[in-house]
Amino acid sequence: MIESREWTFRVSCHVDPGESIKVNDIKITTAIEYRFGVCVGIRQLNEIIYAVKRWETNLHPRVIPPNETNTSCPEVQSFGYINEYYKVDQGWLNKEYSLFLKLGRSNLHNDPIILWKKKHKNKKCYLKVTPIDLSKTSSIDPMMELPTDDSTEVELMELRTKSKSLLPIVEVSVLKEDMSQFRYQEQFGVLCTDEDMIVFQCRLASPESIGFLFDYYVEMDSEVPPCYIGCSFVLPSTYKDCYGVATLPISSTKHTPIGQLTVSYMLVHPLKEFKCDMKVSYAKYWKETWKGLEVGHRGAGNSFHSQTKNCANIRENTIASLKYAYDNGADMVEFDVQLSKDLVPVIYHDFYAYIALKRKKEHLQSDLMEIPIKDLTLAQLQALKVYHLKEKGITKFDDEDTEDHQPFPTLKQAFESVPLSCGFNIELKWTNRLVDGSYELQHPFELNRFLDTILKIVLESSSPRKIIFSCFHPDICTMIRLKQNLYPVLFLTQGENKSWPSYDDVRSKSIRNAVLYASSADILGVNMNTEDLLRDTSQVQMVFDHNQVAFCWGDQNSDRETFNLVKDLGMHGIIYDKIGDYNKKSERSSVFLCDDKETCRCFPFSCKPNHKNNQTSSHSPSAREVSPSSSGERSPTLSDEPLPKRQRTEEHSKEISTNGASPTSFCGVLNHS
Repeated sequence: MIESREWTFRVSCHVDPGESIKVNDIKITTAIEYRFGVCVGIRQLNEIIYAVKRWETNLHPRVIPPNETNTSCPEVQSFGYINEYYKVDQGWLNKEYSLFLKLGRSNLHNDPIILWKKKHKNKKCYLKVTPIDLSKTSSIDPMMELPTDDSTEVELMELRTKSKSLLPIVEVSVLKEDMSQFRYQEQFGVLCTDEDMIVFQCRLASPESIGFLFDYYVEMDSEVPPCYIGCSFVLPSTYKDCYGVATLPISSTKHTPIGQLTVSYMLVHPLKEFKCDMKVSYAKYWKETWKGLEVGHRGAGNSFHSQTKNCANIRENTIASLKYAYDNGADMVEFDVQLSKDLVPVIYHDFYAYIALKRKKEHLQSDLMEIPIKDLTLAQLQALKVYHLKEKGITKFDDEDTEDHQPFPTLKQAFESVPLSCGFNIELKWTNRLVDGSYELQHPFELNRFLDTILKIVLESSSPRKIIFSCFHPDICTMIRLKQNLYPVLFLTQGENKSWPSYDDVRSKSIRNAVLYASSADILGVNMNTEDLLRDTSQVQMVFDHNQVAFCWGDQNSDRETFNLVKDLGMHGIIYDKIGDYNKKSERSSVFLCDDKETCRCFPFSCKPNHKNNQTSSHSPSAREVSPSSSGERSPTLSDEPLPKRQRTEEHSKEISTNGASPTSFCGVLNHS
């Protein structure tokens, strides 16, 4: 356990509830860093895969100083508390998968649960989900007392009984106050209503061998427990495509259909080419002084705005635009990333490119043909002369023939060309379903492949740069959070507005729902629409009350009065256009550059390529990977105290000794400095 010199995740020991472990007679010659974490074991054939459920994410780990020996009365340590600061976050996907089953009302689909019998109408319905290991053969204890009237009930009872001793474990979240965080199911599951979004989550080692049993209970009388009325099955073939919607029959105890279930599913794969470790995580950290950050929208600003006065003079989402914003004081630049046909992450806002059909001095909108970005390779995209639907004739930008001014730069180019002290807010472009049932784009990419391709570039290019992911699609935010443990995620939300087409997903419909979702997904916070924010400014406090970071976006932010208002409200980041004209900083430099000048340190890189031969990646280590200093010091550019400070709860105050106790297995990960 002490021989390891890497922050690789592994289970060092098992601790039962109430048990503690003491290590005797160990002489330490070099400092040892370690963290506590809670994990669960998931059986896969003849081995057990350990999934990190919770782990300590304080910026600085625990340390055993050199030349120190243990005493007869070891110091009692509390899980999550290091130097009196509490910081525990959810784990990430190591080797396991995560399956989400979602129930919620939609304009396109039916109500999630429909019961046809009159006696079940307007009754409270409860749903419980149980995993089933389909690789196990059926075996019934002959001494077990079984019902004699229905052989099907015997088999179902056996499935439920066996599942109690099997992992994975199903947890549930409801999009409402005090129920948004995932928790274990109650005896009869969760109450289902048409107004609530309900999400079941399960970690799987072998998705192809796990099915799910849905049990339905109806409360016929408030004086008695709910009664069982039927079940549905979700088989691995249902979620083979990783993302979609399924409609399943609800069968009664007499095998007759009594209703139907409409459920959305999402299977999240672990990141294959990189392995995250437990060295450090910035997924939920935010420095206390990082308030009112000025973020350049698409770099120097939207260059095709409906209001000409707000249009940037440099083409949006180009290397030149990103550099210009940084040179004019942007703390971060926001830009949009999607994939070309040959799977290269490119920077471009619209899902479609517009090209002219014939030569004219001026091109009208009717003369332009739209082509999806996804249908063109990188070479084809960069060879295009592209236009925008909002262009009035042919727009001519300054120096647009130079390389940095060309549209469709790659994500890798941005990392290589923009100064390291310029933060990146990377918006992942993924199609959403609108309220009328249409999609912004019919996307051909498999969701895991889409995200893994982008993450690979980000993790290979990682450096001292501050990076935030964001997306309008909540499921993308969930997946990015689970696939890596280094960078934070913000949920972009439209909320209530009159300027943009509304999305069908209930999590996008209001700032309140966005905040509850962010709490459920354990992400950094929300990036809200200023139009909705101005409708009710008290919504900002709602974000802070949930210990989340708040950004805002929208055309209104380019108005100086509005900018000052949202800054006074305490917004952590403000995204706006024409940052070169509207920036009023006395010193036009990034706050992160100031941090670097003060500390002269970089924060470390925490993910490693998963190469069997341990070869280094092709990028330059001096420019990309930054290791901790030889003294073991870590970057102080992020505060060890989370913002805001969390309250200590009874659950958090369970004490452990050296390698403490938990309701599930405990893992201690050690490292020589």
